[in-house]
Amino acid sequence: MPAAELPALPVTFRPTRTRVVLLTVGAVMFAVITVISLMLETLSPGSRVSFIFTALIFFGVLALLSRPKVVADESGVTVVNLTSRRTLAWAQILRVNLRPGDAWVFLDLSDGTSLPALGIQPGIGKAQAIRDARALRALAETHGTHAENA
Repeated sequence: MPAAELPALPVTFRPTRTRVVLLTVGAVMFAVITVISLMLETLSPGSRVSFIFTALIFFGVLALLSRPKVVADESGVTVVNLTSRRTLAWAQILRVNLRPGDAWVFLDLSDGTSLPALGIQPGIGKAQAIRDARALRALAETHGTHAENA
C-alpha cells in the first residue's frame, strides 16, 4: 500500500456492522423484556425487577461483545478486546495476519507471542476487514521495525 493510501493517524478499526447489530439487538431485547414484564399483571414487583435486571445483563453482555477495536496512532497500536486493553509500540508488531478462516486479525509480536485483535474481524463485513487488515499491515510496516531498518 503506497504511503499516499495510508490512513491518517489516529485511526480506529472496529467491526462497525457487528457492533450496530449487537447494540441494536441488545436495546430491542431490553425494551421488549421490560415492556412484557410491566404488562404482565400476574408478576409481583420482585419478579418485574428480576425480568428487567435479566434484560439489563443481556444488554450488558452484548455491549461487551461490541467493545473490540484497534486504535493506531503515531506512538503505536492499542488493542481493545472483550475484557482487556493492550498498548503496543509500532516496533513490537512484526506482522499483521488475517488468514482465510481466521475469526479476527492476529498480531505477531517481537516477544514471540501472537495477540488477537478482535477489532478487525471478517464476520459480517469481510471486505471491510480485509481492507482494515491491509491498512494496519501497511501502517505497521511503515512505522515499525521495517522502517527503522531501512
